[in-house]
Amino acid sequence: MRILIVEDTADVGEAVVASLEAAGFACDLAPRLGDAEDCVAVQAYDAIVLDINLPDGDGRLLLKWLRARGDSTPVLMLTAEFEVTARVAALDSGADDYLVKPFDLRELEARLRVLIRREKGQVSNLMRLADLVFDPAARTVHVADAPVPMTRREMTLLNLMMSHRGQILSKDQLFDGIFSFDRADVGANAIELYVARLRKKLAGSRARIETHRGLGYRLVADDG
Repeated sequence: MRILIVEDTADVGEAVVASLEAAGFACDLAPRLGDAEDCVAVQAYDAIVLDINLPDGDGRLLLKWLRARGDSTPVLMLTAEFEVTARVAALDSGADDYLVKPFDLRELEARLRVLIRREKGQVSNLMRLADLVFDPAARTVHVADAPVPMTRREMTLLNLMMSHRGQILSKDQLFDGIFSFDRADVGANAIELYVARLRKKLAGSRARIETHRGLGYRLVADDG
């Protein structure tokens, strides 16, 4: 899952990125509206965290621009304004949720999970496929009720594939969902490596990863 953080206060932005990446999200940080526009022009996001007060304008301008072009990406607004009118204005502009600064990073993560789950039509936070159960909030994976330890990147990949179960995802789609723009050092074969690792972790499960040569990978459940 890839998140865009639009926040000009360096320590706040860096703290949000560190917290969300530890939770298994890939994050891009944009300190200005112009930077955010450049990001959304070339990359699709699962959610956007958008500050209202930015050096080059009001964050709600970006929100209105997104909605005007038919972009329904969930947007959580950050605001230091306590007045109800400011919060109502953000929601009326197309925001899906908001947090008032200062905020708890755990609440931000939880709200983002709700927004993404709602966008994908998921009722429960638990993601199930055959005997595979993944809880992204608790960061746990179970196969046939037995816990399966996974690294952060493996869980990020599993989250992405569980969210698109039954669909073929290309290497580019998987790469974009796992790595942010600042990971230019990551090689093109990284996806093959992580898929191989994840496949090994799921070896005892009825959920398996199919390879579709020239197309990508698909997570499916065996019958029975």
